[in-house]
Amino acid sequence: MSSAAYITSAVIVFLSAFFLTYFVTPVMIRKMLKRGITGKDMNKAEKPEVAEMGGISIMLGLSLGIIMAIFISTYTGLIGLDLKILLASFLTILLVGFIGIVDDLIGWRKGIRQWQHALFPLFAALPLMAVNAGTNTMMVPFFGQVHFGLLYSLLLVPIAITGASNAFNMLAGFNGLEAGLGIIIVSTLSLIAFIYGKPEALIIGIAIIGALIAFLRYNWFPAKVFGGDSLTLMIGAGIATISIVGNMEKLGLAIIALHWVELGFKAKHNFQSQCFGIPDKHGFLSPAPQGGSLTHIIMALRPMTEKQVVFTILGMQAVVSVIVFVLFYYKLF
Repeated sequence: MSSAAYITSAVIVFLSAFFLTYFVTPVMIRKMLKRGITGKDMNKAEKPEVAEMGGISIMLGLSLGIIMAIFISTYTGLIGLDLKILLASFLTILLVGFIGIVDDLIGWRKGIRQWQHALFPLFAALPLMAVNAGTNTMMVPFFGQVHFGLLYSLLLVPIAITGASNAFNMLAGFNGLEAGLGIIIVSTLSLIAFIYGKPEALIIGIAIIGALIAFLRYNWFPAKVFGGDSLTLMIGAGIATISIVGNMEKLGLAIIALHWVELGFKAKHNFQSQCFGIPDKHGFLSPAPQGGSLTHIIMALRPMTEKQVVFTILGMQAVVSVIVFVLFYYKLF
């Protein structure tokens, strides 16, 4: 399959996801505000109410992108896809997104319990488990090639889905942060999928990127809509799914290093800490006295606005992504 076919298909998928998300999101914002489905912007002194559940728009954009990819594969032959793997991947991501919607409807303070956050995505992994997605032989540091057999599908795949979903959900709460991190991470994995020649992983990644870039138009400072758990859990599942079907599990594990660090901070504080800062009237944020987040460490360095905190974390993620890509390109990992 030629690179031109890959690129043409990717552009169509990207534009489909982008434009649907771009035009649906403002409609969703009006609907959510009208129905009182809002949340407080905790990093603003005035705590304005902002529309919630923006992840639904991304879900719709992702869906159209995947449907267009299936159409292209079926009717034009421009790109060959394993539709069984693609549809199973799509279903897993959607199921995790629906879990996020339920959590958003209940509310971030009263949301589903932590053990439920860990358990529910395990069921969402069933489609990937059923089609035996991924390769059950992996290169493990210090052990060499390890053949996991059925353990890969029955154990490692569900752990990857629930682990990545919950880890990505930990580092959030700032205008544009979650969408920005998702764009950087998924773009890196999509580039690797393109180089590897993994069309299913590439298509999923391109659809997610298109939807996230469009959503960022409304989620950037000052945000008109929050992504909520319907965004963070779904994108985390998307990262894990791309890593599994693209046979780049180690890279997927490494590229969300910041989220694993955040997960460690949250675990140390019994998952009771939040990422939010304490805003003053000039727009600068101070870390919460109890700490419990990577964001608090960043805010403690010097007075920062919300934008500066977000740019700092996005810059850190860009560095991590470049390191992961270099390790992949030179076959060091």
